[in-house]
Amino acid sequence: MIVGCPTRVSRPLVAGLFVLLAFVLISGSAVAQSDATPKWDVFAGYQYLHPGATIPLGDPNNPTAYKVPDMVRGFGTALTYNFDPHWGLEADFGYSSGSGNSATTASIGPRFIWRTDDVNFFLHALGGGNWLSVNGVNTGTNGIGAVVGGGMDLPITKTVSFRLFEADYVFGHHNYASLANAQFPSLQRPAFEGVRLRSGIVFSWGGAEPVSPTAACSVQPSEVMVGEPLTATVAASNFNPKHTVGYSWSGNGGTVTGKDTTAAIDTTNAAPGSYTITAHVTDAKAKKNNEASCSANYTIKPLPPKNPPTMSLSASPTNVVIGASSNLTASCTSPDSVPVSVASWTSTAGTVSGSGSNGTLSTTGVPAGPVTVTATCTDSRGLTGQATAQVTVENPPPPPVNPEVVRLEARLALHSIYFVVDQPRPADLKRGLLASQQKTLISLAADFKKYLESKPDAHLILGGHADMRGSVEYNQALSERRVNRTKSFLIEQGVPEASIETKAFGKGSNLTDDEVKDAVANNPELSTEERQRVLKNIVIIRMASNRRVDVTLSTTGQVSQRQFPFNAEDSLTLIGGRTPVKKAAPATTKKAAPKKK
Repeated sequence: MIVGCPTRVSRPLVAGLFVLLAFVLISGSAVAQSDATPKWDVFAGYQYLHPGATIPLGDPNNPTAYKVPDMVRGFGTALTYNFDPHWGLEADFGYSSGSGNSATTASIGPRFIWRTDDVNFFLHALGGGNWLSVNGVNTGTNGIGAVVGGGMDLPITKTVSFRLFEADYVFGHHNYASLANAQFPSLQRPAFEGVRLRSGIVFSWGGAEPVSPTAACSVQPSEVMVGEPLTATVAASNFNPKHTVGYSWSGNGGTVTGKDTTAAIDTTNAAPGSYTITAHVTDAKAKKNNEASCSANYTIKPLPPKNPPTMSLSASPTNVVIGASSNLTASCTSPDSVPVSVASWTSTAGTVSGSGSNGTLSTTGVPAGPVTVTATCTDSRGLTGQATAQVTVENPPPPPVNPEVVRLEARLALHSIYFVVDQPRPADLKRGLLASQQKTLISLAADFKKYLESKPDAHLILGGHADMRGSVEYNQALSERRVNRTKSFLIEQGVPEASIETKAFGKGSNLTDDEVKDAVANNPELSTEERQRVLKNIVIIRMASNRRVDVTLSTTGQVSQRQFPFNAEDSLTLIGGRTPVKKAAPATTKKAAPKKK
């Protein structure tokens, strides 16, 4: 439904409402609502009505539908009796007029209100009667109806509030049987579904005045020795539960530290005597009956002579290997013969657990070195003494070395395996591994299988290479074929496949001329003539040295010793071979000429 806005008649009223609203907002921060719930509320103010009805006019046999226009002039009032802070019984009366028409409602029903310091919200559901008088209709009509809605009030003082708005749904059922025949049921008995808007002043009175706030203080304990602490508490009553109250504390004995409802009294430097602590409770939002105070007495007595307990701590054994435990024993006595107890076992490393005078230090996961254990003894007066003991954590002795494993590891520092140029080819993956290289791998396989008996987690890591000739992609595939051929040959010799790892480097990790020269200079098996020949053919030797598979033993990290292809018996196939040793020609024996007879 559409509600029209008031025009010339309502403009002064609207301006007045804005002025009153500004006054409420300015004064609301200075005036807070009283805690007491009023017995009575009375509202009086302006009312605007949108009837929301269409009635018949003219000939009952052919009536004209007349939509009742909005009524911008009106007033409303309501009287509510409050049963408690939220529920009340409300009697409501409203009158509106406009365009020669008028409407009156009288209703009664329950109202619910939620009160805060700054704003009150309410809802009501009322039933009663509706009266409508329409210009041109000789008589008015009466009907039953209901009013359902709510609004918001802004408290100004304890007894006056400004109703910022009230918005209601107004329903009525009227009988126009004399103005419309039965064939026009919607006009004969029309339903009024309207909207009512209100604003005005609410006056409140009655109800009990709030009870003056009170406070009760206590101190526990009421008697202490010098240096012993006390705790004071305050319980406040009859303050507005919607407000946050503040607390302050003061005292004339010891140092008082207060926070909210509790205060601590430190008597460390206080002189013996009787003292008083006072609490002040204040509601800053209330302007009267906003403060209460209370006091409590306590006594500080002089200290008797006190001697702290003495204790000692021993460990057995004092030297342990990593992971072992040491038993701890504490002895504690009081010079004043008061009860004592041992607790607070701590250590600089490891885990210490204690029960009474006995404890245990566990060194699991502790590095080698000294560990200090501390225990604390406390007497019944709170005096303490400490003692420490030291336990030395040692590394376990290393396991005995198996000489056979050492020998195997020495032999497994292998020669690299070298391949013929561009071998193996994709069409024949079995080629390229010459007899000398197979011999090296057969020896490797025999030693490694024996080595696995002592170290089953060991691995052989094979790294394949190719020389600089060819593309990156081709050389990568070639080095993969070489490393896979080496792996398959080792498996043929009985090495478990799971114990072999492979890597292919292509030409990405090639040896340089200087690295090859250095290896030649340090190879004791080469003759002077061979070294000279190698240096003359360094490019050929370098490329041959890069056509290889290196072997690494995982448990030692040792890389295979590169004794380059010129050491192989069949090196001629790899790089052109060594200078062959010339054999002496067999001596020829000349046959004696036959003697002439």
